[in-house]
Amino acid sequence: MAWPFLKVLLVGASFLGCLYPLVDFSFSGEKRDQKPNFVIILADDMGWGDLGANWAETKDTANLDKMAAEGMRFVDFHAAASTCSPSRAALLTGRLGLRNGVPRNFAVSSVGGLPLNETTLAEVLRRAGYVTALIGKWHLGHHGSYHPNFRGFDYYFGIPYSHDMGCTDTPGYNHPPCPACPRGGRPSRNLEKDCYSDVALPLYENLNIVEQPVNLSGLAQKYAEKATQFIQWASASGRPFLLYMGLAHMHVPLSRNLLSAEPGGRRPYSAALREMDSLVGRIKDKVDLTAKNNTFLWFTGDNGPWAQKCELAGSVGPFTGSWQTRQGGSSAKQATWEGGHRVPALAYWPGRVPVNVTSTALLSLQLLGLAEAARRKSSHVGNRTCSGCPLEPTHSDGSLLGRRACPFASRLSTALLVTKASRTQGRFAHRGRRRGAGGTRPFHFL
Repeated sequence: MAWPFLKVLLVGASFLGCLYPLVDFSFSGEKRDQKPNFVIILADDMGWGDLGANWAETKDTANLDKMAAEGMRFVDFHAAASTCSPSRAALLTGRLGLRNGVPRNFAVSSVGGLPLNETTLAEVLRRAGYVTALIGKWHLGHHGSYHPNFRGFDYYFGIPYSHDMGCTDTPGYNHPPCPACPRGGRPSRNLEKDCYSDVALPLYENLNIVEQPVNLSGLAQKYAEKATQFIQWASASGRPFLLYMGLAHMHVPLSRNLLSAEPGGRRPYSAALREMDSLVGRIKDKVDLTAKNNTFLWFTGDNGPWAQKCELAGSVGPFTGSWQTRQGGSSAKQATWEGGHRVPALAYWPGRVPVNVTSTALLSLQLLGLAEAARRKSSHVGNRTCSGCPLEPTHSDGSLLGRRACPFASRLSTALLVTKASRTQGRFAHRGRRRGAGGTRPFHFL
C-alpha cells in the first residue's frame, strides 16, 4: 500500500510541530496499490531569506518561487541542527544527534560515521521495494560500512563531505581564500586553518573515485545530469524510487565560473543562488515529465547561512538576532539562534499537496520521525526512540497545529526547549531555557 510509507515520510516531517494531512491519502482505483516516489532536495547553508517567496529582496529563485506557488510553503520550518552532519543524520533517521550519535560534524580524518545501528530512510524504503539514490553531499562517514552504498542507497554520486574539505585545481570564492592543490606532489605551506592542501577533493560514483580533484565549475551540471538520468531510469523500471539530493549550494567555495550575470557586491552569491535554482528547476521539470502525479518533492535546507563568510553567505531574512550580534556573535549557522536553523521549506505534489498555501506552523524535518507510525507500518525501523511528535487535528480552516514544546539540541548547551508560546500578528514567539553553570535563564530567539 502506498499510504503507509508516505505517512512514515510525512508524519516524520514533524519534529517541532506536526504536519497535518497535507497530502490526500485517499488513492482511488488502480492507484491504490501504487507506492509514491520521493524526491528530497537539501540545500547547504541556505538562508531563510534566500528564497524569494520568503523575502522580497531576493530575486534569484524563480523556479523555487514557482514551486512555492504550485505547492506548499512552510515559513516557520526548522532544521534539526545548525550544522551539517547532525542535521543530515536527523533527517535520515528521525532522531536528534543526542540520540543517533551524531552531535557534531565529521571531518576528513574521521574514521567513523552515522552509527551502524541506526536505520535510515533509504533502508526502510529499499526494503519496501524502492530503488534509492543519493546524489551530492553525504557527510555521514566515508570509510567502509559508513559509505552511502551500505546505508540503504543503491546508487551514489557525489562528494562524501563538504566541498571545502579538500583542495581543487580551480578554487572557488571563499573566506579566507584557499590555494589550489600543490603541484608536483609537494605539500603546500598553508597557514589558513580552514584550507586543505593535503587531500584533493574526491568525487565518487558508488565505491569508486571518478574524479580527483573535483572540477567545481562543472559539479552542478553533473549533479543535474545524474539526477535526471536516475529519475528517467527509475520511472521506466516501474519501481517506486527515493532520490535524495544533497546540493553543494550554497556552501563555500562558490564557483568562479558564474560571474557573467549581476553587477554589485553580492555578485558571486547571487550567481550561485541562480545556479542552484536552475538545478532544482531541472529536477522538478523531469519529475513533471515522467512521474508528476505520483511523486512527492520536498525542498529544504540543512541549516542557516554561514555568517562568517560575509558577502559569500546568505540571508537570514528578518531573523538577525540583534541581541546576539551586538555581543559580537552570530545568529546564523553553528548557533541556536533562529537564523541558524530556520530554513526554507517547500512541498510539491500536484493533486495531493494544496496549491499556493503558506503554513505558519512550527515544524521541522525528520523524515523517519514519529516512530509510532513507522513501527506500526514497517518492521524495519526497529525499536528506536524517534524525535517526532503525534499528529494534531487541523483547524477548521485547514491550517496546521504546531507543537507547544519540543527539545532542540545544541552543541553549545545541554538542552534547549523551543516553544510556540503565542501567535501574534501571524508570527510565533519562540522561547526556551538554556542550562549553564549558573543555573537556567530565559533564552529568546526573536
